[in-house]
Amino acid sequence: MDVDKLKAILAALQGTDVSRLIWVSGQETLDLRLGHPPPTTAVHAVPMAAPMAAPLHVQAANPHPPAAPAPSGAAPPPSPAARPAEDKKTFTVNSPFVGTFYRSASPDTPPFVDVGQVVKKGQVLCIVEAMKLMNEIEAEQPGRLMEVLVQNGSPVEYGEPLFRLEPV
Repeated sequence: MDVDKLKAILAALQGTDVSRLIWVSGQETLDLRLGHPPPTTAVHAVPMAAPMAAPLHVQAANPHPPAAPAPSGAAPPPSPAARPAEDKKTFTVNSPFVGTFYRSASPDTPPFVDVGQVVKKGQVLCIVEAMKLMNEIEAEQPGRLMEVLVQNGSPVEYGEPLFRLEPV
């Protein structure tokens, strides 16, 4: 996206009550959030499988908002250290969006991939629905699917691990 187009978009948003705009055009994604404080943590771009122009992020929200306090008597949520450790022989495929995770194209079709299956670079692993757009998530490198880390139909956060694979 060129600078003039970005300036035109920002000018059009001035004086409106729009607080967020996500624009996907081809392989470019623009995520604008207006009127929010800058994030307190570093934001890193997640590499995509297909070659693309560098994503333009004007401002991003904190990908890990503070958790609500647990009601008394409830078990505390598992800490990140309690999650299964990713060993050096495996890698994860992470969600590039906040959205809803789907293992198949529709409820009556089989999953894109199953545990134990060898996947090729660029092969579709799942769909993450974000703002009514179905985004296919592809393997960034070949590997054998070791574990599906998210339940079908569950919400996912930006950067959340979806699959664990071992290189082949």
